[in-house]
Amino acid sequence: MSKVYVAIIGAGGVGKSFISQLNAYALRSKNHIISTILISRSSKAILSKDYSGLNLATWESDLASSSSSVKPPSFPEETLKFLTSAPGPVILVDNTFSGAIAAEYPRFLSSGVHLVTPNKKGFSSSLDLFKAIYSASKAQNGGYVFHEATVGAGLPVLSTLKDLIDTGDEIVKIEGVFSGTMSYLFNSFAPLSPSGAEKPFSACVAEARELGYTEPDPRDDLNGLDVARKLTILARLSGLQVSEPTSFPIQSLIPKPLESATSAEEFLAGLADFDGEMDKVKTAAESKGAVVRYVGSLDVGKGEVSVGLRNFDRGSAVAGLKGSDNIISFYTKRYGERAMIVQGAGAGAEVTAMGVLSDLIKVLERLK
Repeated sequence: MSKVYVAIIGAGGVGKSFISQLNAYALRSKNHIISTILISRSSKAILSKDYSGLNLATWESDLASSSSSVKPPSFPEETLKFLTSAPGPVILVDNTFSGAIAAEYPRFLSSGVHLVTPNKKGFSSSLDLFKAIYSASKAQNGGYVFHEATVGAGLPVLSTLKDLIDTGDEIVKIEGVFSGTMSYLFNSFAPLSPSGAEKPFSACVAEARELGYTEPDPRDDLNGLDVARKLTILARLSGLQVSEPTSFPIQSLIPKPLESATSAEEFLAGLADFDGEMDKVKTAAESKGAVVRYVGSLDVGKGEVSVGLRNFDRGSAVAGLKGSDNIISFYTKRYGERAMIVQGAGAGAEVTAMGVLSDLIKVLERLK
């Protein structure tokens, strides 16, 4: 069996789940010996200086121990030198959300290091960086790059889009609910089958935060930028030259007077004052036999991308979503008016880690 080396940056929620899944996969792999040589957090790291591999069964205690952990190698210089000195192919797994790390992707790829990541920053920030990443990967001796989990966590969204395009189909439109947070909020606030006991929008936001569905500051979800980043990635992979995730209309659900709130608690305390506005939006949809949902839409033919509130017929797939599920509809020339639909959990550490591991397996398959 051939030996492959893995370096992991980011060992928080997604990173911890990924390491657990990687350990289980490595034990049952029949084609490769997988040797993890680096696990790094912002302030601590463990590394296998002789490339013999770390013990993934004890990595947490090893990282916590002062005797076995070290200061992380500097990024990118020391990290790149360590990885490119490995005696075989190396896969870098970036489980962070760091823009600074993403900016260095082209350098690692052009050095032959393969990359898998759920980090949206490299693929949704500047168009120049997006192009540089793929140019570095396609260059002679460039590393493979996969980022399925940047859109829809473990759902096969990007791979479905790639298959459609590679087989010669023509993408007409992509639309759907791309945020587990927004899905939960509007399934709670404007359910398909109202019980009469629905909570006001501000209470739904507070509940979603308590359950861990939102960022610590819900404004990071309600501003729509996370959805916009996902639409930017899909648009670029569909052939549209979207310059930035803020270059198209994004409907923020943050009331302007609360944009400058100094804390999440101050924001939530003031949000109830604006419940009336959201109630009007919900009532207007109901009067048309519809429900309101927060969606992203990409029209390839018109070259238009948008993110915001839209009404959906009560019999539609979007209206029938449950919990925090995502749903992405692909309208193509071959499929016509009956969209190809990908639906399921689009957030959570375990499913996101599964998407990352799936990408790592894709790299391994190409290294045979």
